Amino acid sequence: MSVTAGIDVGSGAVKAVIMTSQGDEHRIIAKCVSRIRRREIVAVVNEVFSTAVDQAGVEAIDYVATTGEGEDIDFATGHFYGMTTHARGGLFLEPESTAVLDVGALHSRAVLMNRQGKVLTYKMTSQCASGSGQFLENIARYLGVSQAEIGELSLQADDPEGVSSICAVLAETDVINMVSRGISTPNILRGIHDSMGGRFARLLRSIGAVGVVLMTGGLASDVGLVAATQEAINKHDKFGRPLEIKGHPDSIFAGAIGAAIWGDFRHMKLDLGGAAWTKNSTQRSSSAA
Repeated sequence: MSVTAGIDVGSGAVKAVIMTSQGDEHRIIAKCVSRIRRREIVAVVNEVFSTAVDQAGVEAIDYVATTGEGEDIDFATGHFYGMTTHARGGLFLEPESTAVLDVGALHSRAVLMNRQGKVLTYKMTSQCASGSGQFLENIARYLGVSQAEIGELSLQADDPEGVSSICAVLAETDVINMVSRGISTPNILRGIHDSMGGRFARLLRSIGAVGVVLMTGGLASDVGLVAATQEAINKHDKFGRPLEIKGHPDSIFAGAIGAAIWGDFRHMKLDLGGAAWTKNSTQRSSSAA
């Protein structure tokens, strides 16, 4: 049995998981996430990783894999691309999934994969588009609601107000105007979700997604966004390819999970031997090339 760690350094948060693997069986034994919030990224990485290690109660780790913006972490064994890790992590969380919709802080991407988690194709939104976690967080702050409340409030909408702009700055101006006109918070949030959901539906169609799609990333727990995306798909399904959007309680950890699983694969494939990390040191051992 091997023990691997996955660390996903995103634009808004750092996620870490510790997993055990035996053959094709993988199990999460610890997980931790922390928002960066203008802190030094290295400090947040060390904090999240240390917390996960303490929860797992392990003394050594065979492979420490990073993804996202974590390629410069000095105690890591290796680094994997984000699309690769989200695809494999998504398949772990939802074995029936054929694609993942990764909604991050600054951008969103749709990734199509095969049954082994190999990326077949992908497409991303523009970084300036109003379809990101940071945009929705800014809107929630302006409306005076927490991120945890957004989804349920959106589901309470009775007359959603549309947001037409794809520019985040202009869309925020639209929201300010809505508030001044007395539009309710649920109707504003649902209008934003509908706009984002329509964009995500087009992303998924552009890569030829079919079947189950798992939403990953920081907004995957937003039930209002999941519902709006599903509705947009149902409304504009012109190609007869059914799509089902799903969330998962651990969707935010998909990238870290995928990194840990790919790390185990690389560890076994290269037969590295020895521990890459021990509790007495945050540096890789010389055996972990």
